[in-house]
Amino acid sequence: MDPLQVDFDRLEVGARFRSRGRTVTEADVVSFAALSGDRHPVHTDAEWAAASEFGERIAHGTLILAYGVGLVPFDPEWVLALRGFEQVVFKRPLKLGDTIRVEGVLESKRELDDATGLVEFGWRIVNQHGAAVALAKARVIWRRAPAPAPAEDERVEVFL
Repeated sequence: MDPLQVDFDRLEVGARFRSRGRTVTEADVVSFAALSGDRHPVHTDAEWAAASEFGERIAHGTLILAYGVGLVPFDPEWVLALRGFEQVVFKRPLKLGDTIRVEGVLESKRELDDATGLVEFGWRIVNQHGAAVALAKARVIWRRAPAPAPAEDERVEVFL
């Protein structure tokens, strides 16, 4: 069973997952620069980036995080919303043509109300060599399963 495809009450602290991979292309970086307005030359100017400490163009850190969200197989039946990120750290540059994936562990969970709970994951976004590119704590609002309807023979009939 996929540890992310269950209701809040069946989630197990310590459960691990590993997403599929995604190769970050030049088109991704160019599109993200246009959409975000972040046109820093380390992302958009090959000559400038070649003279930088990275030696070439690299992907935006926020692009890496955004793709991480898309790679995690959150089930919309159970996941209500992404609450936020904490402790995001970009560990090393991601070069164009590198492939990332998310390795995660469910670190904690707590009830919010009868319908939802808050789940915290530790994420390692890694490249094709398994080296951490980014680390983050992802906080997610997760749905609880609705209370089952009483069985036919357990229903109480009220006569007025």
